[in-house]
Amino acid sequence: MLKEVPVKYFGCTHRAIAPEETIKNVESKLRVAGVTRVAEITHLDRVGIPVYSAIRPGAADGAVSIYAGKGATKPQAKASAMMESFERYSAELHDNCRQNFVCGVFEGSDERLDSYLHPGSLILPKVLFDPETVDLEWVTSTNLKDDSDVLIPANAVYHPYTPKNNIKLFQSNTNGLASGNRLEEAVFHGIMEVVERDAWSIFESKRVSKPEINCENTENPIIKDILAMFKNAGINVKLVDLTADVKITTIAAVSDDTVLKDPALLTLGVGTHLDPEVAAIRALTEVAQSRATQIHGTREDTIRAVFMRKAGYERMKRINSHWFGETETSVELNSIKNISGKSFGDDIETSKLLLNKCGFRDILYVDLTRKEIKIPVVRVLIPGMELYSVDVDRVGKRLLRS
Repeated sequence: MLKEVPVKYFGCTHRAIAPEETIKNVESKLRVAGVTRVAEITHLDRVGIPVYSAIRPGAADGAVSIYAGKGATKPQAKASAMMESFERYSAELHDNCRQNFVCGVFEGSDERLDSYLHPGSLILPKVLFDPETVDLEWVTSTNLKDDSDVLIPANAVYHPYTPKNNIKLFQSNTNGLASGNRLEEAVFHGIMEVVERDAWSIFESKRVSKPEINCENTENPIIKDILAMFKNAGINVKLVDLTADVKITTIAAVSDDTVLKDPALLTLGVGTHLDPEVAAIRALTEVAQSRATQIHGTREDTIRAVFMRKAGYERMKRINSHWFGETETSVELNSIKNISGKSFGDDIETSKLLLNKCGFRDILYVDLTRKEIKIPVVRVLIPGMELYSVDVDRVGKRLLRS
């Protein structure tokens, strides 16, 4: 049963405590998680929006070992990088994980059917086997619908995931992986990420024009300052409302560096939150993070820059015309209603209500908190939500609708 945890920090995000306090609480645990260095990389770019990186050389094979953190302030960006490193550490398979696994074939005919999640509800790629006939590893999750225990494939929880029998349902990823100062905070942010990837997937797949967001009349000083920093650096930034049928605000920010005209710096950031201003800030700071990461060039997953530079600046803009083309409609940021509450319990309940309206009854989470660091980390799964933006081989029913 989740507790009622108040939101005490309202800044460029909503948290249970201020980022300075988060840093103080977790700094001594970095070594235990294998983090050898946390460094500011803001100076690598000319924009000046804070970006930090955390380095964990011992990351498992198949995982990245450098994590970037974003924020409108240095403490927020530093805390973000640290907490992402704990997320990745906690999501890796370790010696004690498999002690709690249940192994076997999906028991579709068993009277305990409600205790299993059908593998097909996770949107599987086209595979050469029937997921109901293979021996899988299962992990116990909690359903926010009624606090019941539900067995879900371990493949959907851990990253990287290496099955003992070499049978994977899909390539593992980090969608819905979230940390927090409290478990409830982590669960809420995990829900937001799954909703974000769903809205982003729908737009990326269908490429139907969405409204541009106008921030000219915003009174939020953080948004105004960030937009001014991009403008002063000669970088065009456009905000787009990606919100899909689930009415939780999802905003994308796309940037075009008109000075360097480097195709690898045609970067994207996406943010989702019940407070539209927080969604906008997360999208904008993620653009800054993406730019610094590309310039830094040390992350294992930045090889896309090689293709982009070979393709060229103008060609990449044409390929991504759904992002960089003209937008016919617009909406004022101020007109999007803030529906966030004063506690993570309130925000989780609001999220559940909005998801339920669209037929998403089950919201599952697995507590991945490692005993040796005691930093809350969860994996959230919402069966049926799209993740084409994460894995193009997984196309669900909502993407197939005309």
